[in-house]
Amino acid sequence: MAPTKKISLTEEELVRALKGRETIAIQALYDMYSGSLLGVISRIVQHTEIAEDLLQDTFIKIWNSTEYYDSSKGRLFTWMVNIARNLAIDKIRSKDFRNATKNQDIENNVDFIDAQKEITLNADTMGLKDMVTALKPEFNSVLDMVYFKGYTHVEAAEELNLPLGTVKTRIRMAIMELRKYFN
Repeated sequence: MAPTKKISLTEEELVRALKGRETIAIQALYDMYSGSLLGVISRIVQHTEIAEDLLQDTFIKIWNSTEYYDSSKGRLFTWMVNIARNLAIDKIRSKDFRNATKNQDIENNVDFIDAQKEITLNADTMGLKDMVTALKPEFNSVLDMVYFKGYTHVEAAEELNLPLGTVKTRIRMAIMELRKYFN
């Protein structure tokens, strides 16, 4: 397979081709500026996949916003760097990006999860069962059913013949009482 020839245009030719919506313009943009723009984006985002997606978004925005470029205000490259930079900053400020960085990739945690399966927590060895027994009887019965016997809140309410709201309130109050042991 023969190596493809990179396209290189002068700034004036490139601007003219972009404004004329010529396909050679986007090819020249990529060949001439993709490395530099990816570098700008990568310094801000620091996630390779996201930076590459943002590079693509940058080229799309450049293609769709060419009419806003004014050569009297600065060079084409400076204008494109500002677009790339602004898209990268918008991305790291976005709620979905912040949430994604809080979540961990599952590939990184498979071994950790497998190791966790081998560990069983026994409430009796922690002394938790004794602490629950020491609570008021109405708290004790609700916690015992929900946390030690596996009842849902609705099932516990039906079994104890109590309104669902009362069961939830008792659970919350019991947990607040238990927190006193740990604080």
